[in-house]
Parts: sequence; C-alpha cells; structure tokens
Amino acid sequence: MKRIFSIVIFLAFLNVANAQIKSANLQASGLTCSMCSRAIFKAIKTLEFVDKVEANIKNSSFDITFKPGTKIDLDMIKNKVEGAGFFVAAFSAKINFDGQLIKNDGHTTIDKNVFHFLNVKDQSLTGEHTIKILDKGFVTAKEYKKNSKYTSMECYKTGVAGACCAKHGLAKGTRIFHVTI
Repeated sequence: MKRIFSIVIFLAFLNVANAQIKSANLQASGLTCSMCSRAIFKAIKTLEFVDKVEANIKNSSFDITFKPGTKIDLDMIKNKVEGAGFFVAAFSAKINFDGQLIKNDGHTTIDKNVFHFLNVKDQSLTGEHTIKILDKGFVTAKEYKKNSKYTSMECYKTGVAGACCAKHGLAKGTRIFHVTI
C-alpha cells in the first residue's frame, strides 16, 4: 500500500513539474492616456521573469510573455501596476497543462504557485488553458464578492493558507491564488 501511495505521489509531482505558466493578460483601471499605459509597461518590463510586454491602449490591457524556466510571481506584477499608480481590473494567465488534475474547491501547484480552483468541474487538463485570477486586487471588488460564494475556505479572504488548508498539505502562510477556468 505504501508503495502504491509513493508511486501516486511521484506521478502527481511529475504532473506539477510539467505544467507551466506561459503568459498573462492584465487589464488595468485608472488609465487616462498613453503616458499612463507607458508607466505600467515600463514597470512590468523591469521584472526579471518577464520576457515581453505588449500594451493595448484601446482596452487598457497588457499581454505579458514570461521567460521559460523562471519562477513567475503574479503578486509582483500586480504590485508593479499599483506602484505605477493604477489598479488591476482583470488578470488571466495561459498555462500549458500536461495531465494536471484539478478539483473544484481544491488546491493545485503549478510553477511553484498554489492555485485554488473555484466553480470548475473536476478534471484533468492537457494543453493550453486560460485561468482567471479571482483574488482581491486582481478583479473588481464587485466580482471578488460575487466569487466568494464558491468556497467557504478562509484562504479566499486572506490569500494565504490557514488551518483550512493544512489538511491539503499546505504550510500555514503559503500564498494561494484563487482561480477559475
């Protein structure tokens, strides 16, 4: 029995290691001109894991491509936007999945980031899929409140693992991103 459990854990680790965040799209709020867009562009471009940034002034969005093999810090992107004087209104990421198992109201690790999937069907994902981040600071306050009905776990409010997440093997204080497909 221990041997089977070890094999399952090993295979799950392989799935985690093969999933990779490829790119992201963020929509900013508070922009009034091309200079505002330029400020966000310059701020995001300074992040070492960012390969390329393309701005779309018409819809106040930014397509971000990441350097392969680097650890992606989604909070740093949000912080750069806020540091430039603006807010993130929507944030999605394209992830290349390789048989990754996801469960509704469950946690999954991708590129060393922990994602808590909300309002999804239990499934195995393969290929490129777009996830939307639902945490405070990544969506509007109205959307954040609307999505709170999909989980009763405290980590949705705090953004970090607490006692509710310990049963899933997450260390207290681990950053958790709440997402949907």
